[in-house]
Amino acid sequence: MDMQVQEEICCPPFDPKPWTNTFVTLDDKQFIKEKVRTFFFMPINFGGVMKRVVSKVERAGGTVVDNMVLSDHQSKWRMDVYIAVDREIPGCEQTHLSGTFLSQVYEGPFSDTAIWTKDFERLAKEKGLEIKRWFMWYTTCPKCAKKYGKNYVVILGS
Repeated sequence: MDMQVQEEICCPPFDPKPWTNTFVTLDDKQFIKEKVRTFFFMPINFGGVMKRVVSKVERAGGTVVDNMVLSDHQSKWRMDVYIAVDREIPGCEQTHLSGTFLSQVYEGPFSDTAIWTKDFERLAKEKGLEIKRWFMWYTTCPKCAKKYGKNYVVILGS
């Protein structure tokens, strides 16, 4: 891969295998929490929020762990995002997540989200689970998804 192409890719490649149809345990995993405005569940200011947060993380000498940003839709108008970090980040709301989550990977356009959520509900029911809390993990930004030719989204539920 030449240097110009490397610079254009900002998201690391995602390996779906460890996240496909399995259970994932988070043990007091450190995150910072931010709010994103949405319009009928579609994020409006996600990019701006992420640029601001990543800048704070970098200024603190930290990193976003595994490029993990979990979205938790609170309503049609707002979602909370949880950004995995390797240290406390000044000026950000710190939080930790623990628990065992059913994990499933989906691939395709974001317009398939309703199909994915119905499938995830079916999968949970097959495993005897009632999902009370959902997270969506958009593993790459739209530009990198286009460059990789895959748009992987992980749904985590507990």
